[in-house]
Amino acid sequence: MENLGDAYGGRRWNGRDPRRIAAGVVLGVAGVGALVTAILVVTTSLSAVLGVTDVRAAEKLAGVLGGLGIPALFLSVVAVLPSSRRQQLGVVLGSAGCLVGIGLFVRAYPARWTNGAETLAFETTMAYFLGCCLALWFVLTAMASFRIRNTPGGTVRLELKHEGGTETVQVSPEEYKRYARAVRGDGGETEQVVQELRSRTDDDR
Repeated sequence: MENLGDAYGGRRWNGRDPRRIAAGVVLGVAGVGALVTAILVVTTSLSAVLGVTDVRAAEKLAGVLGGLGIPALFLSVVAVLPSSRRQQLGVVLGSAGCLVGIGLFVRAYPARWTNGAETLAFETTMAYFLGCCLALWFVLTAMASFRIRNTPGGTVRLELKHEGGTETVQVSPEEYKRYARAVRGDGGETEQVVQELRSRTDDDR
């Protein structure tokens, strides 16, 4: 088994990189900040403070900020929660779709939004909507899988790496906590935990 102390210790929270969690928190705060700023730009005199005096320009700025805030929140969720590469890639692709919609909005608003021969309101809305739907789907699957893994009545999967091979054993949450306490205690029980887990994999064969 590869470094049980790391697996159960405080250096890694459920096997996740603390830097990734910190990045997720930063993204979440930035997303909320962008959404709040977008609201304030069109409802208060904040736009004048930012040097945006034209009403249409203020609306455009608010649209961009609000548009960026939502995918930032989606990305923060998959960064903080345990998620698979597929889920992360899905949210990234969905966020990219949102960025396409934002780019179209910057190009179209206000001259080519709903007036004129070649309007881009529909294309902009659809690109952003589809991007949000894709990102939201994978965010929800990440949240659902996280909930299942942490259901009290469920099981916890542990991977044992030994001599170039990997074995998986399922334990109850109570057993997981007992093993974690034994390893954290550093009282010479780590080897006993390893042997017990390996014996369980042998029994399952």
